[in-house]
Amino acid sequence: MDNIGVGDPRYEDIIQLKNISQSYDGGKTWIIKDLNLTVDDKPDQGQFVVILGMSGSGKSTILRYVAGLQKPTTGEVLVQGKPVGDSNRVSMVFQQYSSLPWMTVLDNVALALRYKGIDRKERNEKAMEMIEMVGLAGHEKKYAQYPSLSGGQLQRVAIARSILANPDILLMDEPFGALDIRTRLQMQELLLDIWNKFHSTVIFVTHDIREAVYLGDEIYIMKSQPSRFVENIHVDLPLHRDKSVKREARYEELVREVEDSMLRVADM
Repeated sequence: MDNIGVGDPRYEDIIQLKNISQSYDGGKTWIIKDLNLTVDDKPDQGQFVVILGMSGSGKSTILRYVAGLQKPTTGEVLVQGKPVGDSNRVSMVFQQYSSLPWMTVLDNVALALRYKGIDRKERNEKAMEMIEMVGLAGHEKKYAQYPSLSGGQLQRVAIARSILANPDILLMDEPFGALDIRTRLQMQELLLDIWNKFHSTVIFVTHDIREAVYLGDEIYIMKSQPSRFVENIHVDLPLHRDKSVKREARYEELVREVEDSMLRVADM
């Protein structure tokens, strides 16, 4: 076991992946081997963890473990101290639009509360609060599909639904990868606003190094198969930041540091 992603003993753990290995051929080939990650539950702050790695390194698989969508061959996945199961399942925002197109924006956002048995009036009130927060007020009666909504608006629906389902943890798998640059930048700002409001623990997968440095406060880099975390870079930018941070020398230094790390890991 290495010391990457061990966590800080001063805090409780909100997510733990312990000695995770993944094989699809009975152990002849290991896709992931001896991977460990501990994400701290930082009170009144949350944590924004970004995972970087080459294509095929298992970044999305890590999120699927935490979401309860996939089980590792060996190892243990804990969310808030308990094995992942129906009682603590975590929603996930994908790069592909995941809203149900035959349902309205309002019904999509309220879906998790419906499954929890909350009455329609209360769940719609809570859903409308989230719809307003993500800038979709006035669109709640539209069907969650293109072209009724743009790509950015569809991702706002997915984010609102995930936060309403579990505001403590937000899993995001390249959620802005298919968006144009203007919309992508707007979504970055929205995500930071949400993080600051809810103090959520965010685990965010991206291929964009500049996006990783701007959003994250911890960056973990995975090497390719057998995959595991091999580098951890702490982003020592202000906790509450806006786009002006991108003009600072320290931001550019961190971008270069992450780029150098990615090149080192690619050669492993």
